[in-house]
Amino acid sequence: MRGVVLHAPGDVRVEEVADSEITAPTDAVIRLSAACVCGSDLWPFRGVDPVGRPTPMGHEYVGIVEEVGSEVRNVKPGQFVVGSFVASDGTCEICRSGYPSSCVHRVFMNEVGTQAERARIPHADGTLVATPDIPEAELIPSLLAASDVLGTGWFGAVAAQAGPGRTVAVVGDGAVGLLAVLAAKQLGAERIIAMSRHEPRQKLAREFGATDVVTERGDDGVARVKDLTGGLGAHSIVEAVGTQESMQQAIRSARPGGHVGFVGVNHDVALSGEELFFAQVSLFGGPAPVRRFLPELIELIWDRKIDPGKVFDLALPLEQAAEAYQAMDERRAIKALLRV
Repeated sequence: MRGVVLHAPGDVRVEEVADSEITAPTDAVIRLSAACVCGSDLWPFRGVDPVGRPTPMGHEYVGIVEEVGSEVRNVKPGQFVVGSFVASDGTCEICRSGYPSSCVHRVFMNEVGTQAERARIPHADGTLVATPDIPEAELIPSLLAASDVLGTGWFGAVAAQAGPGRTVAVVGDGAVGLLAVLAAKQLGAERIIAMSRHEPRQKLAREFGATDVVTERGDDGVARVKDLTGGLGAHSIVEAVGTQESMQQAIRSARPGGHVGFVGVNHDVALSGEELFFAQVSLFGGPAPVRRFLPELIELIWDRKIDPGKVFDLALPLEQAAEAYQAMDERRAIKALLRV
């Protein structure tokens, strides 16, 4: 089958790879309908994360079940499914407590690679959720977003305790940050501040529910959020980047007693214990438990109450994956969809 392989920083190729097949009775194999490039895929593409060998890429996926292992009960061949970027068994104590992304048997799907024609899904019963029927083509981008960026943005907003009467600020205007804006709106936030310097992303943030846009970054961005909140700071902050500057900006933008939901994959972030002590801010985040939210998100998408697929502003065939990576790396695209 054809699949995307990263050979070295900046060197993405679409080539023949080993076909996906059942290797455990709890596996399923799906034929991808669509895949996409994630912001976290750019870390190895840019050489920030080491690339020691040719590596299959991708961890977001939707498609049709082709085959299931002998112990799979929740999905069957012919169903259209959405799965989390983390495979989880759904039965361990951590999964049952609501954190399947920390399942004791978890498999990060980038270890499998889903930018391909087919993919093996470990722990199919605990990972995949079937849609009510085969979706219309227009719904596929939104369902694909649910596999990671929508669920991650949603978790960021939940972790930040976004809700009625609260002001939410979102640090980061990538797909996750933009969908955190959408999530905050759905959760009933009164005011939503999107932090963005890019006009197309600002426009989409407003479509998703942002009431204010802040173009400043760092200390200037913090000062602007304070200005907008009577000098106090926001109740809820979603950190959706993962850098030292973005994390500091998030913490400093929160009011005392506020909550920061951090879902950007951290790279060399170091926090001052003294600053945290006097900030009186709650920090909560990590790999989003997307599987927990999938049934609700699929229902919202199916009923056309939300349209997270708008974050895909570039759609290319799988064979042009290298261009998709380049476009995102150069910020010519918010998020690139790969048609399979």
